[in-house]
Amino acid sequence: MAQRTRTTIDRPSIHEKTETKPAPIQFMRRTVTCIFDMWYKASMYCARKAHWEPRVEPYVGYGTEKFSRIICRTVYSARGRGIRRTINRGIRNIFMVPAPRVPVRISIDDIPVLTAQIGDLSQYDSLDSIAESDISRINTDNQGYLDLLTKRNMTAGMHTIAYSVKNRAPVFSPLYISPDGSPVGIISDVDDTIMVSQVPNAARAAIKFLFTSPHKRASVPGMSVFYNKIADLFPGAPFFYLSTSPWNVEGTIREVIRSHGFPQGPILLRDIDPRPKTFIPSGVQHKLEFAQQLMSDFPHMKFILLGDDGQQDPTTYARLTRLYPDRILAIGIRQLTTDEKHLQQTLSPTSAPDVGVPVFYGQSGVSLMATMLPLLEQISRQNMR
Repeated sequence: MAQRTRTTIDRPSIHEKTETKPAPIQFMRRTVTCIFDMWYKASMYCARKAHWEPRVEPYVGYGTEKFSRIICRTVYSARGRGIRRTINRGIRNIFMVPAPRVPVRISIDDIPVLTAQIGDLSQYDSLDSIAESDISRINTDNQGYLDLLTKRNMTAGMHTIAYSVKNRAPVFSPLYISPDGSPVGIISDVDDTIMVSQVPNAARAAIKFLFTSPHKRASVPGMSVFYNKIADLFPGAPFFYLSTSPWNVEGTIREVIRSHGFPQGPILLRDIDPRPKTFIPSGVQHKLEFAQQLMSDFPHMKFILLGDDGQQDPTTYARLTRLYPDRILAIGIRQLTTDEKHLQQTLSPTSAPDVGVPVFYGQSGVSLMATMLPLLEQISRQNMR
């Protein structure tokens, strides 16, 4: 059984609702929302006129032995085409056309995911009859997203989620289940932490993002080795990758993680559309909110935080440490080179966060490895006792 997620990110307080804002802000928000709505309506109309059909864009799920979180999106595409079959440059991914309110059938390890119990389940003769019934069809929202929490006892390790929509072959994505009581998890930034993006330089970042093939994207030197050393120290520890990029480019980032040998794990991105709670959140707020969600999803887990000094990660992680003083083990910050930074950042470097946990700086995975690994080895030995 599954239910749609209702997190603090989705629920606006009375002070955050548009109706409570001053008239100029209300006008601005409604104007932006109208522009987004016009774009979606026009793009969906063109997609249907071109006889494109909905398909599923699956994202990696995560969970514990008691619950799982499943995320996917339905988008329009021409018959026979799919991002998963041909990894595209960002300029093609960014213009995905959402397919709203599409019925999707989902299963985990060939067992159907159901959203509601209609009548007595004993009326169904087999799993096949359940898979063909209405209760196994789950509609995506008006932007094509489907974000579900499922309750089911599962063994730790990697499982397989299958998604199917009408007239399309099923697509699959992994589901990473962490053992109950896993002591350590890793939260990592993506841009300029594991993948060279030069985000502080907007022009260079845009060119790389839009026109460079994922197969040619460079990783930060030594970072994949460093991450795998951490994985060896903490067997079964989940890796969560946070990025301010939109969900459209999940496949691109996934290919970079795979091709450069980083530990696999869920990628948590953002929807750039206006939303009820924060309208269009900043990158800092997006990372903070998702990190807080992970703290809630894994209440007994402590975390290692890895980021860079180009997108205010030190400030974000310092705030997270103050909110959860006993949940952060260490912070690693990759320092951008002078060429990767703006002139203003070069003249005013980000200072180390004032927190009560060890903070390590380095320009590459090799330098971070040299300073952080002794502490992480000590923490690993303590967890094994």
